[in-house]
Amino acid sequence: MSVLVTARPPVMAAERLYVRYSIFERSLSIADLQAYVKHGQRSPQLDSYLRFLRPAQQQQLRSLLQERLQIEPVSVAQFLYSPIGERLLQRLAQVIRPTDRVSFYGLRSALILAADDPDGLTLMSLLRHYPGPTLRVDLVKGLEIFASIQRVVAQSKQALVAVQTQSEAETAQVPLGLPPQLLELQDSGPFDWDKVSLKLTDSSSQRLDLTGAARNFAAEIYLPRLPQIEPQPVVVISHGLGSNLQSYAYLAEHLASFGFVVAVLEHPGSSTDQLVAWLKGAGKLPIQPAEFVDRPLDIKFLLDELERRSQTEPLFRDRLNLKQVGLIGQSFGGYTVLTLAGAKIDLAYLHQACHAQLDTSLNLALLFQCQSLELPQRDYDFSDSRIKAVIAVNPIISGMFGPASLAEVRLPVMVVAGSADTFAPPLPEQIQPFTWLTSPQRYLVTMDRATHFSTLGEAPPNSTVLPVPSGLIGPQPSLARRYLGALSTAFFQTYLGLERPSAPLLTPAAVHAISQTPLPVSLSRQFTAAELRTALQAPSRPPLPEKSSGRSPIYPRAVFVP
Repeated sequence: MSVLVTARPPVMAAERLYVRYSIFERSLSIADLQAYVKHGQRSPQLDSYLRFLRPAQQQQLRSLLQERLQIEPVSVAQFLYSPIGERLLQRLAQVIRPTDRVSFYGLRSALILAADDPDGLTLMSLLRHYPGPTLRVDLVKGLEIFASIQRVVAQSKQALVAVQTQSEAETAQVPLGLPPQLLELQDSGPFDWDKVSLKLTDSSSQRLDLTGAARNFAAEIYLPRLPQIEPQPVVVISHGLGSNLQSYAYLAEHLASFGFVVAVLEHPGSSTDQLVAWLKGAGKLPIQPAEFVDRPLDIKFLLDELERRSQTEPLFRDRLNLKQVGLIGQSFGGYTVLTLAGAKIDLAYLHQACHAQLDTSLNLALLFQCQSLELPQRDYDFSDSRIKAVIAVNPIISGMFGPASLAEVRLPVMVVAGSADTFAPPLPEQIQPFTWLTSPQRYLVTMDRATHFSTLGEAPPNSTVLPVPSGLIGPQPSLARRYLGALSTAFFQTYLGLERPSAPLLTPAAVHAISQTPLPVSLSRQFTAAELRTALQAPSRPPLPEKSSGRSPIYPRAVFVP
């Protein structure tokens, strides 16, 4: 929905803040709070509350009240009018209690207007633009949400510690001696490459049948310059939401330098251009539900097109081995590559996950996945026999694939998780789904302190890549990129049929040898669902409700985390 925001003074501003705890309620003058934030002045009434806080806590409170979010009002409006934004707004309204139906919409209006305030979007500007004389805060509900956050954080830590403990146990199983070295694979390989840009149009019958529309998209092919022309394995890279061809160009160059043909494509329905257009007011959603179908179809069509060109165009002839294809996907791309590896979209499972958690979940990735419930009910099978191995980096899959779906993935799989990923929390989105994989060649890589964006490449000058605030990237992203470069090279050298496989490098001991602060990395191949249950001690949420009809399967093993 396109929303026009213009700066204007609020018709009415909140004058008093009421904080409720159980049956008790206390009020505070907004003017007193404003004077404290701006000038440090403490009225007698405000001082009667502040004296219960230590000086450091008082300073934290003052800083929090004036903390400014640098975000455009149109972007705030677009987000709050989206399904995900409305869900989060409903959760916020549980703390800032509405007195009637108007208050919910008033809260949304206040947030949009506060973003257009000269002081920016702060808690104080929100109070100034709130369309009512009083604002009530339910402290009990706020503490419940805070406790929920603490529980999720504690469970994630328990799971990550369990994975690291298992990795150490697997490392100890290796005989003493110098472990195999991954260091040499962190740097570029011996080959240069040529880059070829393609503009593709898919109007195939499969695309039209599943989505009802043709699709135009771009791809870039990295062709290594080898001593002699011969077919080489192909690796396809699928970016995440809001990224594009440039986001993993560094990884494409790295793999091409080791002799792989690398194809990087841009998914037009979930790229940087799509997200920027949405933030500017064009389009109803950052993505449409059909994008969950369009993305795997993009890769299938790209492979079909490369097969055709390898037979008709001299540039590609005898250079591509399309029977040995590997995939790398990050975030939304992680979902994408797993569908091609054999995991089927399970709408019944997703419906249960969304029904159980949508009103209470703090997992943005799950809210994002729940949009796909609008897809038509049909069998979505994108598995492709050309695919021989996949790497899913920060995948968002907790609702899309249940245990039965992931058990169908029989290819070698590497799952990469960051402990500080707040957009795709590692426990529900990566660690638990990893335990449902049944492939004997499975690898769980965890990067301590890495975020959802740690492996993204740096945006080149004058590029269209959406900038990510440094605070969201995490410490030393160059190290995360070097890890991914080395691990993906060893993984695909092993499973895409090269002459000298690097399987000895895909061990916990080898990964431990390259681990560095401030971003230590670990690998486990043997972490199981039983070990995860032991680590968590008990499910953090009650089991899913029993099925209401004979068509919807029940998944009792799922431990859903908000």
